[in-house]
Amino acid sequence: MTTGQHALSDPHDEGFGLYVHWPFCVSKCPYCDFNSHVAERIEQRAWHDAYLAELSHFAALTPGRALTSIFFGGGTPSLMDPATAQAVIAAAKTHWRVGDDLEITLEANPGTVDAVRFAGFRDAGVNRLSMGVQSLNESDLRFLGRKHSVDEARQAWRSAARIFPRVSFDLIYTRPGQTVASWRGELAEALNEVRENNISHLSLYQLTMEDGTAMAADYALKKFSLPDEDTASDLFEITNDLCAAAGFPAYEISNHAKPGDECRHNLIYWRGGDYVGIGPGAHGRLTLQTGAVATRQIKAPALWLKRVNADGHGAQETEVLNTAARAEELLMMGLRLTEGVNAARFERLTGLGLPKVLNAQNLADLQARGFVSFDNGRLKATPSGRLALNEVLRQLLRT
Repeated sequence: MTTGQHALSDPHDEGFGLYVHWPFCVSKCPYCDFNSHVAERIEQRAWHDAYLAELSHFAALTPGRALTSIFFGGGTPSLMDPATAQAVIAAAKTHWRVGDDLEITLEANPGTVDAVRFAGFRDAGVNRLSMGVQSLNESDLRFLGRKHSVDEARQAWRSAARIFPRVSFDLIYTRPGQTVASWRGELAEALNEVRENNISHLSLYQLTMEDGTAMAADYALKKFSLPDEDTASDLFEITNDLCAAAGFPAYEISNHAKPGDECRHNLIYWRGGDYVGIGPGAHGRLTLQTGAVATRQIKAPALWLKRVNADGHGAQETEVLNTAARAEELLMMGLRLTEGVNAARFERLTGLGLPKVLNAQNLADLQARGFVSFDNGRLKATPSGRLALNEVLRQLLRT
């Protein structure tokens, strides 16, 4: 039985994860609103020591937990010294209980890694690589601010597939000028590469304009336009249809995998599990004696590093989540998943029966219109419902 199948059938198991944020990139992509920074020089040893210190701080708050995943995100974590990744992994294994199936993911960009560096991360313990390809079109790569070429991306994921047991790569669609025909061809090419290289996971995101990004500013100035809403819906449907036909059904709005190869770390987020977040700007969700809390680390890399050196951690905020906030978060995250929200899990984590939280009249209306279903102990958004998820949530939670 796969980990994914087990977790689906067991409402008492969300998993417990560790997220490690590496804030540095070679360059800042214009669409990116993540906490990423360009730095000419990185003191690798200082970051190595700071991660271990902050990890120790949070481990003391969560003794005895069974760790199911580690995720090195960013930024571009493949710029990290593999020895730092190895030290974090080793420390995590001493702080918490781990099984033989511990998932350890590292994000990478083509152009920041080669076969030797891949091998270094594999030797460090990384067993899943997630690669930010974003497009198989050269002009769109330039528009997205990517520094690699399509050929470099192909070489990178083929090399990764020879070294890591599990590989995923990302593509962004609903790009300017993109049509159903052009995306169908590009996705078919990607799925062919996936089959030939035994890649088990694809993350396929619609391009969104995030506040504060350079791309959003250009969009506001009408320097480019995006596909209209109908075309975006068609692109979403084509994505789901082609991936399902290729054996990569959607298990979340933007994520597709061979059954059993879902990203276990991200499932922790979507199922409402606990996770420690270390590094600049990292977020966490923990169940402590005081209840469920959300943690957030200092965002600026230099300030975070200074705080960790002084206090052993860089926490900026720890917020106790009240029942209403917890319930809303579980619905918002869980309805992204094809499996939906498990009612037994929801009640265990919030103390509330799921039907009592929902607006009964609006739920019935959404069911009749084909946006959600609620049966066999699961509340699910249909593909149409996931496309309009914000409005679905608003209706379900309306008092």
